[in-house]
Amino acid sequence: MIFVSVLSERAYSELLEAWEWYEDKQEGLGDRFKDQIFISLNNIEKNPFKGTQRKQSFREVPVKTFPYIIIYRIESETSRIYVDSVFHTSRNPGKKYKK
Repeated sequence: MIFVSVLSERAYSELLEAWEWYEDKQEGLGDRFKDQIFISLNNIEKNPFKGTQRKQSFREVPVKTFPYIIIYRIESETSRIYVDSVFHTSRNPGKKYKK
């Protein structure tokens, strides 16, 4: 079964904000961050049940090289992966699942 990722507004906003922050620190670093996010999403699409199951129906996958995790839910009926957050690991973990 082929799954497709769908980013929530929150996840898209977090991705864009992190990209801008990294790009401000070093030109090209934001693009490396974005590439790692999309590599992680591609891996999730190939094997969505590999992520660690957490609260309720959420799963988490760490992003290689960067201190972020991708928080997502699987909807098998529609073959969609809903990405709820691109979450920086230094943030308050109590905010992981809140919008």
